[in-house]
Amino acid sequence: MIHTGICDLFGIQYPIFQGGMAWISDAELASAVSNGGGLGIISAMNADAEYLRNQIAKCREMTDKPFGVNVMLMSPFVKEVAQVVAEEKVPVVTTGAGLPTPYMPAWLEAGVKVVPVVPSTAIAKRVERSGAAAVIAEGGESGGHIGDLTTMVLTPQVVDAVKIPVIAAGGIADGRGVAAAFMLGAQGVQCGTCFLVANECTVHQNYKNKILGARDIDTMVTGKRLGHPVRAIKNPFEREFLKKEYDSNVSDEELEKFGVGALRKAAKEGDMERGTILAGQISGMIHSERPAAQIISTMFEEAEQVLNGAGKWVK
Repeated sequence: MIHTGICDLFGIQYPIFQGGMAWISDAELASAVSNGGGLGIISAMNADAEYLRNQIAKCREMTDKPFGVNVMLMSPFVKEVAQVVAEEKVPVVTTGAGLPTPYMPAWLEAGVKVVPVVPSTAIAKRVERSGAAAVIAEGGESGGHIGDLTTMVLTPQVVDAVKIPVIAAGGIADGRGVAAAFMLGAQGVQCGTCFLVANECTVHQNYKNKILGARDIDTMVTGKRLGHPVRAIKNPFEREFLKKEYDSNVSDEELEKFGVGALRKAAKEGDMERGTILAGQISGMIHSERPAAQIISTMFEEAEQVLNGAGKWVK
């Protein structure tokens, strides 16, 4: 079985993190991933401290394995959420959409392992100096907030730039992707889109069906004008957003207001026309709903076959 330093560092069976997806990565999904041998992640998203504290308590009731919290640094509640992470002594915190350095001293003092998502070598070096336990090199193939570089290009450069372990993310959905990440120097992977169709994922069934029916060309990127590009499944909302984005008569404030609440519409209400369906480019590779534990075990069985020069893809 594949075992890397990531397993030892975080106390997990398989070197895989589940991505922190807003309105999706809750205690049910996180506990299922942790029970399946990976590191489940609760998304703090734009929620307040009470929501996060309740999710942490619920997750602890559902698993005795390590889990983490993803802190979205653009959240209006980021300060109180960061305090909850320290107070609750969450084993691991991942961060996105900004620099976590202002909050890292308190987390480190509380014994929390900090694993920021990084879009460049410069940011990877900066968080390493601040005490990060590892970094997640996330390429633009991912769903949700993305950077400019691809996983294939970003991962090996981050590996060369830092001494701490690197976890690759973006475009990974099966054993081939895991094997490729290891060949690039990563010691683990983070996956989000493939867990959207886990049986334990509480996202609306319409959302799951969109992922299951997606093709390779069915995602698009919006939000570059606002400085925070996002990848999602093409639908009327995303096309209208893109149209407004390139309309000089639409202000940034109007554009931001247009997008408010769109993710919740899709994830919780199942609105596939007026909601944002965040998903990575690997959506076209996902064809069935399965338990989270099976997703993980199958992925690493396949990766081991590929790395050993066997398996259904080796010709």
